[in-house]
Amino acid sequence: MTEEVFAAGTVCWTRDARADGSEQVLVLVIHRPKRRDISFPKGKLEPGESLPQAAVRETREETGLKVRLDQHLGTIRYDLSGNRRKTVQYWAVQVPRKRALEAAFQPNGEVDAIEWVPIDEVRGRLTYSADQELFDVFLKLAEHDHLDSFSVTLLRHGKALPRAQSGEPDHLRPLTDFGKAQAAALVPILDAFGPRRIYTSTAVRCVETVRPFAERRRKPARLTDAISQDSWDAGELAGLRELIAAIVSRGKNVLLCSHRPVLPDLARELALATGGRIGAYLEEATTLPTAGFSVFHLSRRHPEAGILSVETYPLKH
Repeated sequence: MTEEVFAAGTVCWTRDARADGSEQVLVLVIHRPKRRDISFPKGKLEPGESLPQAAVRETREETGLKVRLDQHLGTIRYDLSGNRRKTVQYWAVQVPRKRALEAAFQPNGEVDAIEWVPIDEVRGRLTYSADQELFDVFLKLAEHDHLDSFSVTLLRHGKALPRAQSGEPDHLRPLTDFGKAQAAALVPILDAFGPRRIYTSTAVRCVETVRPFAERRRKPARLTDAISQDSWDAGELAGLRELIAAIVSRGKNVLLCSHRPVLPDLARELALATGGRIGAYLEEATTLPTAGFSVFHLSRRHPEAGILSVETYPLKH
């Protein structure tokens, strides 16, 4: 039986000014002395770690850069010795130029050098064809001016007490102990995507789900009836539409915690607000178990381009 080895990495990029005053995109590559190759930051998962967490951690360990993930670029698979197969997932990551210059890189046994390379020179520098093919996805984003992106994360609340057991009105039902454990487990995974604002339904089960993450990021959770199930049940969707429109116009990473019936409408309004395609993929991305979430990526420079990509994470325990 083939042993699966999972790893995660990033394609980091930044913008810099040329001598003539125009902008250019620079991409980070690393040199690994043991393998004598040029590649992108990546590494294997630690026990209990998710792929997004591993991508962020490995990038920091290998380059000194503290990053948050942008668009998912794809997956590379290749065979290893000893009947093993490696699967590596990659994300694009925008790095502000100042941070790129100030990265506290220290040469080590894994990586002895990093270099910011002009985008049109990167493919020819990469050692492996699999990395080149992955980079082609990145190049296509650059070609359409979609590298600058932001994300909208739609999260379903954690496991709550059943109505019959809680004895409270629906919106006052708290999380179970299992639901509280789910909320705690979500923190490092959500943190990998760096939400700047947190919106939650006013229902107790939603508020309790985002509380550990809000405390970790030291950001207030913004309570709103616009994405509550009570408002949805009453057919009151105007507030939901207004919130999504404001999020799209702002162009910053956000997290919204809501309810199973409300999530498909949130995704649909997100597509409508950006000129995106309405289709079954929206329903698939919002049919989530408790504490599951989907990350929708949109173009910051061209929000009218619609939803660029979606990645879904049904929380595992």
